[in-house]
Amino acid sequence: MRRISISAAATLLLAVTVVAAPGDAAWAKGTSLYAQALAAPDRSDKDRERDAREHPAEVLAFAGFKPGMRIADLFGGGGYYSEILDHVVGPKGHVLLVNNPPYAAFAKDDLEARFKDGRMPRIERLVAPSEDMKLGTGTLDGALFVMSYHDLYFEHGADFPKIDAAQFLEQVRRALKPGGRLLVVDHAAVADSGSVPAGTLHRIDEEFTVRDIESHGFKLVGRFKGLRNASDDHSKLVFDPAVRGHTDRFVHVYVRR
Repeated sequence: MRRISISAAATLLLAVTVVAAPGDAAWAKGTSLYAQALAAPDRSDKDRERDAREHPAEVLAFAGFKPGMRIADLFGGGGYYSEILDHVVGPKGHVLLVNNPPYAAFAKDDLEARFKDGRMPRIERLVAPSEDMKLGTGTLDGALFVMSYHDLYFEHGADFPKIDAAQFLEQVRRALKPGGRLLVVDHAAVADSGSVPAGTLHRIDEEFTVRDIESHGFKLVGRFKGLRNASDDHSKLVFDPAVRGHTDRFVHVYVRR
C-alpha cells in the first residue's frame, strides 16, 4: 500500500495547529483511509501524477468525508475526485458526479476514459442544467467544489451561459442535510477583487468566497493551508504556463446550518 510521506504528514499536522477546526474523527485517525483510496491498483497513471499536486488524501481527511456518506462532486469534470471518493465512501456510501452540459462536454474524453468498459459502476453520473441540478432535498451528507466554485461567476457566451450563483448555492444548501459538509478548493485571486477574476483568470477572491457561501446558510469551520503557494502571481490566468499546476489554492470546509 502506498503511504503518505513523512514530509506530507508534517504538513498535515502543521495545518491542524495553524488552522482551527479539522474535519472530524477521520482527521484524528490520520489519513490511512484516504491513502488506501489512492493506492487502488486500477487508478490511472495520469491520476497518480495529479495526486502529487492535489494532495487529495490530506484534503479529504480535512473535509471529514468517510465511509457510508452520500457525496456530490459538483462540476466534477472528468471525475478525478469522484473515483477517489468512491473508494472512501465504500459500498454503503454513494458518489454523484454532477456536471452541467458545458462541463460534461469539456470533460468528454476524461469521462470516457474513466468509465470505459464499465469502470466505477457505483458512481452515479448526472448531467443537468445549472438551474436544476436534480440534487433533491436533504439527500446529501457532503458535497465538494474543486477548482469549480469560481465557475458560478464565469460566463462565455453560448459555450458557458451565465449561472445564477445564488440559486445554485441554494440548490446545494437544500440538498445537504443539516450539518452536512461542503468542501471548496479554488485558485486564489488578488485580495478584495470579489468575483471579477473568475471571468478572466479562473480565480476568485478567498474572502468573497467566505461571505458568499456563508450568506447561503453555511458556516466556515476550517481552512487547510497545504495547497497554498506564496510565490504564485495572482494576476495570471491559471492556465498560464508560468503558474499552471502550481497556483495558490485555498481549501475551505463549511457545514450546512
